[in-house]
Amino acid sequence: MSSELPAISVQDVSKHFRVFAKPADRLKAAVRHRIGGLAKLVPARLLGTEGASEFHALQHVSFHVQKGETIGIIGRNGSGKSTLLQIICGTLTPSGGRVAINGRVAALLELGAGFNPEFTGRENVFMNAALLGLSKAQIEERLDAIFAFADIGDFVDQPVKTYSSGMYVRLAFAVIAHVDADVLVIDEALAVGDAFFTQKCMRFLRAFMERGTVLFVSHDTNAVVNLCTRVVWLDKGRVREIGPAKDVCDSYLEAFYEEQHRASGRSAHAPERSSVVRAIAEGDMRDQRALLVNASKLRNDVELFQFTADAKNFGLGGASIEHVGIEDGTGASLNWVVGGEIVCIRIAVKALQNLQRAIVGFIVRDRLGQNLFGDNTYLTTLNEPFAVAAGESFSVRFGFRMPVLPVGDYSVTVAVADGSQSDHVIHQWLHDAVLLKSHSTSVSTGLIGIPMHEIVLERDTLSEIGAAQ
Repeated sequence: MSSELPAISVQDVSKHFRVFAKPADRLKAAVRHRIGGLAKLVPARLLGTEGASEFHALQHVSFHVQKGETIGIIGRNGSGKSTLLQIICGTLTPSGGRVAINGRVAALLELGAGFNPEFTGRENVFMNAALLGLSKAQIEERLDAIFAFADIGDFVDQPVKTYSSGMYVRLAFAVIAHVDADVLVIDEALAVGDAFFTQKCMRFLRAFMERGTVLFVSHDTNAVVNLCTRVVWLDKGRVREIGPAKDVCDSYLEAFYEEQHRASGRSAHAPERSSVVRAIAEGDMRDQRALLVNASKLRNDVELFQFTADAKNFGLGGASIEHVGIEDGTGASLNWVVGGEIVCIRIAVKALQNLQRAIVGFIVRDRLGQNLFGDNTYLTTLNEPFAVAAGESFSVRFGFRMPVLPVGDYSVTVAVADGSQSDHVIHQWLHDAVLLKSHSTSVSTGLIGIPMHEIVLERDTLSEIGAAQ
């Protein structure tokens, strides 16, 4: 463990709130506190204490976050996550314990926090960045970069109260991305906003993780496992478990499902195996549930958007990606696809210099930037390198069966390089070249679902059961 001071130290933190049964009880308590010792001169029936109780939002919470760590905080609604973050950020005072922060903290908490709705976006940027430690000169120097990152156009000079939730998050994230923070605190805010901006935020977040400390709160355990090294699990205001991200998230999900089973009264015993069901035709490798699913509301409809030629990109510039499209087996461009169908991703490239061993690939990512699946041409051309002369154009087609995608936004990132799998130069890497939006889902479990070639249920006969006994 490093000998330097932790970035965040939470020691025995508790937070209690007084809860009143009626608004009148709250008023009485406020008056009683205001007049102090004079309260005993007032009849008890007027300033009674009835109706007041104490809610323990946090109870003796302790943990440390080392510099450079990315820590996740998980827990069900009401477990104390947001309260803890507000205490760490200094917007709420703990009832007991202490929090120590080493470095500048920038936070993206619930929508509306930190911005005055009556002020314009520009005014809020100056106010918010100043609160985060920037001078007026520093803010003015970075203003263009902040507005470019937010990309909300003329709305920067409109009152924030006219913003959509997505526009608010754009501006708020743009500010914290330009204040040279040492610690980032993010509370579910990336759950809103369009796919392009979410991907941009995730790229910034992953780059920040290489040099800074991140406290990440989410109900999405897949995102937590993907981003975080350790996780703090809060349960009813207490720390239930701290440890490696995967271990804690597994325990959290197990506890959640156990509670669901108890609530529904389901038996923990495994169900009996049913009779053999084979719905797959000889030689037909379709998902055997496809006809049933596609005829129902469970069908996984995926909307496809047009190629974005001016998407964010980088590379040496020795080749240019001219087009990316998703097609059917005949080469016709698609606007929609159903999970389980065979599709092709076609990538058109123009060589701007000689390529000795061209490699083209793609990655499909979810809205958090997690790599779901992808491939490249390296192994296909392993024995016969694909050389391209300057000025020549070529295209690559990747054919596959579209996975079943949970509801949400996805993107296809593509790249062209020259070299080998382990030693190559990237000529162009194009983020978010094509967007996909899944409008419905069926049998997907996990980050994506795959079409099943065969599912078999078998029932043991009585004679077989007797013989086994």
